[in-house]
Amino acid sequence: MGLELLLPLMIVVLIVLMVLQSTKQRKALKTLREMQDSLKVGDRVLTTSGLHATIVTVAEETLGLEIAPGVRTQWDRRVIREKLDAGTTPGADSGMDAEDSR
Repeated sequence: MGLELLLPLMIVVLIVLMVLQSTKQRKALKTLREMQDSLKVGDRVLTTSGLHATIVTVAEETLGLEIAPGVRTQWDRRVIREKLDAGTTPGADSGMDAEDSR
């Protein structure tokens, strides 16, 4: 096999890798949006800024989060990174690995 076939082969491999990566990212985004749409009052959540809170109100685009007893704040629904279950370690079950979060 000559070197003249190596360049087209490398281009094809790069295109396949790009398509696979794009598909993986779209799947992770879809999973994140589904989780954000399923949030309800009482859920424990982790925001993209690392804030742990409990959901106290739910609106179409925003959520009311209680970050300390009696301290309630309003957040955009899109900042919720993870829904925490009792005994869940943040980041352990997000469906995304370190490579996906780039």
